Amino acid sequence: MSLAGIPMDKAELLSVILEALLYGFSLLMFGGTIWTLLSQRSSHQVNRRMFTVACALLLCSTAHIVIDIIRIMEGLILYRDTYPGGPVAYFSDLSQWTFVAKNYVFTAQTLIGDGVVLYRCYVVWQSKLVMILPMLLWCATVATGIGSPYTASRVIQSEVFSGSLSQWITSFWATALATNLLTTFLLVCRIWYVDRKVTRLRGNRQSQLQPILHILVDAGAIYSLTLLVALVCFVSRSNGQFVVLDMVTPIISITFYTVIIRVGLATRVMQTTDIAFTNMSMDTSLSTRKRTMQVHITTLTESKVEHGQRSSITVPSSSKGSPNEIELDNGGGEV
Repeated sequence: MSLAGIPMDKAELLSVILEALLYGFSLLMFGGTIWTLLSQRSSHQVNRRMFTVACALLLCSTAHIVIDIIRIMEGLILYRDTYPGGPVAYFSDLSQWTFVAKNYVFTAQTLIGDGVVLYRCYVVWQSKLVMILPMLLWCATVATGIGSPYTASRVIQSEVFSGSLSQWITSFWATALATNLLTTFLLVCRIWYVDRKVTRLRGNRQSQLQPILHILVDAGAIYSLTLLVALVCFVSRSNGQFVVLDMVTPIISITFYTVIIRVGLATRVMQTTDIAFTNMSMDTSLSTRKRTMQVHITTLTESKVEHGQRSSITVPSSSKGSPNEIELDNGGGEV
């Protein structure tokens, strides 16, 4: 027990409480995400890919917390006095269907979240060569994510932190962490490179894509830190990794929703600023009563066409241009 640290019954109870709190917050963020995707857009402008992903993440996190509640009820109420060894032994039994099922749901949640980052990275880079290593890591996450709960269902309690199960779980946390770090790094580097080039060409030191970079870095840092904590807990043979495991599921949803909402709010702020500058420019032009013709280069677009689809990074070259837009697919979505 000293190696495991916190007893399993206390770990399970703590994990479901923390997961419930994060799940409630994720519901709020889901509402904000749907509002951001649907507000001030016609039906053909809605990014259906991101809308579908948002709903899928909500379904996964809901299924996960429902299974956890069932697991708590069984361990602490239904089988408290009938299961050999009591609640601690019940929660330590990884062959229970509740543990296996919730880990498969967690794997699906992880793969969806990492898949979204992979998709954004590919659309921004439009290079299959760049995506080879991230895709290999993602496939490794798929394999270890499926193998871990399957192996857990066939081991005894004493083999949680040893044997083949330990190798499966360690590999899963490591590959998931590596995938997230690499894809976030590639995505941020590409946007930073384009923004730096555009800023240099227009002779303006003010960056138009810095808010987007900060959003992506923040989301990647939160998720990566959570995965790192889970990996450290498991390597140190602490039952705290079960607490972190249940927290990761809503955190994946929250980080996805955060990117959508913050990018949407940043775009609205830039649109408001652009309108203010435009109105100020019109008032100045009318007051001088001079008939002049001005030509402004408002937008610089870097685009690439591949197999009939276009991806682009568009940035205004002055404050009078249209708001900056990162087009991540050819379906009209910006986020």
